[in-house]
Formats: sequence, structure tokens, C-alpha cells
Amino acid sequence: MRVFMLGWEFPPFISGGLGTACHGLTKALNKQSVDVTFVLPKAVGNEYSSHVRLLSPQASEAATGSRSPKSVSSTYAVDPDVAAGLEGVRFKAVPSRIVSPYQAIGEGAGSAGESESNQPISILGASGASASGRKWVPGEGLHYGGDLLTEAQRYADLCVNLALGEEFDVIHAHDWLTYPAGLAIAAVTGKPLVVHVHSTEFDRSGENINQTIYDIERRGVHGAMRVVCVSYLTKSIIQHKYGVEEQKIDVVYNGIENGISEDTASRCAIRRGDRIVLFLGRITHQKGPEYFVEAARKVASVVDNAKFVVAGSGDRIKQMIEMAAECGIGQKFIFTGFLRGPDVEAIFKMADVYVMPSVSEPFGIAPLEAISHDVPVIISRTSGVAEVLSHALKVDFWDTDDIANKIIAVLRHPPLSSTLREHADMEIRRLTWDDAASKCVEVYHNSMALMPS
Repeated sequence: MRVFMLGWEFPPFISGGLGTACHGLTKALNKQSVDVTFVLPKAVGNEYSSHVRLLSPQASEAATGSRSPKSVSSTYAVDPDVAAGLEGVRFKAVPSRIVSPYQAIGEGAGSAGESESNQPISILGASGASASGRKWVPGEGLHYGGDLLTEAQRYADLCVNLALGEEFDVIHAHDWLTYPAGLAIAAVTGKPLVVHVHSTEFDRSGENINQTIYDIERRGVHGAMRVVCVSYLTKSIIQHKYGVEEQKIDVVYNGIENGISEDTASRCAIRRGDRIVLFLGRITHQKGPEYFVEAARKVASVVDNAKFVVAGSGDRIKQMIEMAAECGIGQKFIFTGFLRGPDVEAIFKMADVYVMPSVSEPFGIAPLEAISHDVPVIISRTSGVAEVLSHALKVDFWDTDDIANKIIAVLRHPPLSSTLREHADMEIRRLTWDDAASKCVEVYHNSMALMPS
């Protein structure tokens, strides 16, 4: 089985849980002898220069079968620790200018946001492209200038040229940014497309959706042979908000790589008198940061030595800092910024409880990571991970009294904390990437069987 996989994140080039999921899934697929070619944007900026080595168009000619400047691809140098277990996975990078897949729509890239060749950048029109045999013509359709939408369509152009020189059985596209590329490749190669929904525009924006992004998502889920959702919560959204028939959707839960190295555990074993309440994730409306701050205010009035660590970045961080100051608890908050690798493990080792008050969370890998680091978790009922965890305290994101009471209970009652940690750890042992990979392989075979002879 050969899979042409499209994504916008892979360690160390990550902005959220999508990169973690892609790493875990590809590693497990590799163990099951699935040949994966992973295509992602070129990381930009000096901080990423050690991870990407660009090749010339002539050097990539043999791989792409094209002399077009758009066929430029690059090798993607994965960190040795990340690469362990990925011997059968090949990485290709295309020169996108987007650093973060969570960059706001309309957040221009300046002059760097213009096409290098000054040619029109294609975007799939309202009719879309699918495996039904309709032609996809580069250079036609709508045009967006210097933002994330432009880059998604530019990525599609580049991926099509790259795919023409590759051999594969199935296309697997992760989230909306790669759907136009997946649809285009399916149209020109006749290979089945599987789209993987890690989040939807309704998760990110509530009811105030960006219509263009919704349209791209809708074309993606309707143009694919099969749709993979990370939870039944997400499946329900895809059914009722996007009009996809239930029989076309498969639910594949994310997994967790259990355990951390003894070296890291020893290095991070910090003892202190403060009780640490952790918020880790993108600081956006979707993650409910304001509810965390309000709950923290109530906890701080009862537990003197409670400290609140916020690990992450996002468009709501300034508002979160100001809100903490206005509540009079700014001195009890520690904002770490975005963390990676060992720093994430270190912060989990410090934590006494992890809180995820998400307004809408398709799945939520962070609670699984917290549990794997022996941290009890409090999670929103409106999250996919709530479907698979029984030994987690569940809350309504808007009920800050209940969130505060549960935080206080965990901090003040060691038997409760111990019970949550012990039983939740047994639960996550059943959530493996190996199982997720097996289900994806089944989806691949089903999608291939649906294709016309």
C-alpha cells in the first residue's frame, strides 16, 4: 500500500496537535508496511533553516517529470529523535510561505505573499475537482492575494506537479488547507482521495464562519471517496453542517505514544510548594481561555498556593493576560509561550492538574499527553476526547463555578487525584496509533474498492 499524504505540519514544524497526530499516524503506518510519502510546505525563516534543504528544479526533475519551476521540491530533514520509527516514510517539501497553518485569514505575507512567477494562482472553483474525471486546470478560478487562502491554492499547484512523478494508491489529505491539493491530485491521477477532518470551521469560529473556508471544506468532504473524522462529535458536524451521508464517514480516534524517557523524567522531576494548574494549547476562542481565567480567579480565592501556567500562543493571549490582571491574579499566572518537545514534557511534570475548557474540540490530544505524564485532567464535554475517557472530570466550558470546584477538589483531595491518574492511565493504553493506523488502512482499501475499474 502506497499513500501520498498531504499535511501542513510535522515535527519540529508544528503549531498545534495536527503535527503530533501526523507524526504518530505515519509512524504507526510505517510499522504496518505502508509506504507513505508526506508532502508539507517548506518551513520559512532562519529558525527553520536547519530542517529544510531546497533542491533545484533540475534536481527534482526526475521525481516530478516536469521542468516547470513549480515542480521545485525539497527534502525535509526530520530531527533524529522524531525520525525514529519513520524509516519507511519519505518527506517532500514545497516552497510555501506560510509558517503557521493557524495564521489568520487575510493576514498578509507582504511582498513575499505574491507568486514568484507572477502567474495567476489557481483555486478550485465552485464545482470543485474530484475523482469523477473532471479536469483540473492550473491558473483558473478565483484569486486571493498574499494570505493563507492563496498559499493553500499555491500548495495545490505545487503538489499536483510533484504527484505526477510519484507512484501511489491513495491520497490522504489532512484538514482544509490540503483539500484543494487532494482534490486536484485525485482529478489528474484518478486515485481515490481520503480526507481527514481534524477540525472544522465551526470548531474554529463558532457560527461566525468564514464562508470561503467552509466552501473549501465542503468541496473536500464531498469530493473525497471516504471521510475520516477524529470523533463522533466531528462526524455529527460533517453530517449535519456539511450534508455528507453517514455511510461515507469513518471515525478514527487519535492515539498517544505512552511513556517518556527516564532521562527526561529525571530531568523534569521538580518539587515545589506551588500547586500547578496547567492550560496547554493554542490560545484562541476555540480553546476557551477566558473561562480558564475566570475559573482561576475563583480557585485563587480558595487555594493560596495555586499557580496557573499557560503554555501556548495565539490571537487571544493579550486578552488573556489583560483579563488575569483585571481579575487581580496576574501575579499567579505564568505565560510560557509556545513549547516543543522536552519543554512540553517538563511542563507536564510540574503540573498537578490539566484543564481543557474548550468551546469546541474535535478531539484533543493534550489531555492524553497529560495522562501519559501522570497528570489528572479536567476536560470540556464538548470535546471528542470526552468520548473515550471515563476517568476524567468533565465540565461545561461555560460553567466556571464547576470548573473551579473540580480544580479545587483535585488539588485538595489526593485520593481523587490518585484515582483519576491510575484509571485514566489504563484507559489511554487502549488508544494507540497502531489501532488508528489499522483503521486508516481499512479506509484506504475501502476507498480503492469504490473507484471505477
